[in-house]
Amino acid sequence: MAIDILLFFLLIVIAVAAIQRKDLLSCGVLFGGYSLIMAVVWTRLNAVDVAFTEASVGAGITTVLLIAAVSRTARTEDEPSPYRHKVQVFLIILISSLVLVFGLLDAPDFGDPNAPANQHVAPRYIHESEHETGVVNMVTAVLASYRGYDTLGETTVIFTAGMCVIMLLRRKP
Repeated sequence: MAIDILLFFLLIVIAVAAIQRKDLLSCGVLFGGYSLIMAVVWTRLNAVDVAFTEASVGAGITTVLLIAAVSRTARTEDEPSPYRHKVQVFLIILISSLVLVFGLLDAPDFGDPNAPANQHVAPRYIHESEHETGVVNMVTAVLASYRGYDTLGETTVIFTAGMCVIMLLRRKP
């Protein structure tokens, strides 16, 4: 429990530090650190597949892309945005946040056993997965059989991102 609180505050500190920085290279490094800590959070939540994706895409590929982009552009911002622009951005964020909060009001409570997903989807996976797929491990059955296309899509995205990084970082003759 204490480690979770520490991770939460560490994420907040890194996010605020990344927002306050004017040096884009240090922002890229901070974003990489943020993604690495998020991978630890996902691991603590027993979502190792999500943690692996976060570590490889968020902390790995994205950080390399950000650093490569900064190395080919200016390292610092030219001049601060005008006040009017900041007000517009704040209003967009405020409206988006209100829409999200309004949408969440109708969502079931976290961990609610009477939530729609827990009424027919989860029991089917629990009771029928071994019979329908022939796979003993329930998680493997869900990922490989029921969510096979989703897993294939995630793998394709990670592979494509890796190929793009290789193409962007190679030196042209």
